[in-house]
Amino acid sequence: MERKNVSSGSPFEATIGFSRAVRVDERVVVSGTAPIWPDGSVDPDPKKQARRCLDIMLAALAEVGGRAEDVVRTRMFITDASDAGVIGEAHGEVFSGIRPASTMVVVSGLLDTRWKVEMELEAMLP
Repeated sequence: MERKNVSSGSPFEATIGFSRAVRVDERVVVSGTAPIWPDGSVDPDPKKQARRCLDIMLAALAEVGGRAEDVVRTRMFITDASDAGVIGEAHGEVFSGIRPASTMVVVSGLLDTRWKVEMELEAMLP
């Protein structure tokens, strides 16, 4: 069994004890990903937040040799059901041709009140 951990540089990785992504053999799991920019800012627009989450996750996936086409499951945690449409649109911009299994759940809150969405994914590499 071969394992590779991917770090995104989040200050929480060492403190909490997690990796942005972990690849074990052909399976890749990407941790819950928030819409944070490198300077710590968060765009208030839910669609832009979703795109940011997707960009971070796909970059982590690429670091272990994966592509969007390898994704088999996504999960989206949203704080307001009225944002489901635009968050779903952002997801569809990446995955409409791939169509992984996917879940969108409305939650009462996320770690930072600025976040309207947090996402995670799983992939199987060839």
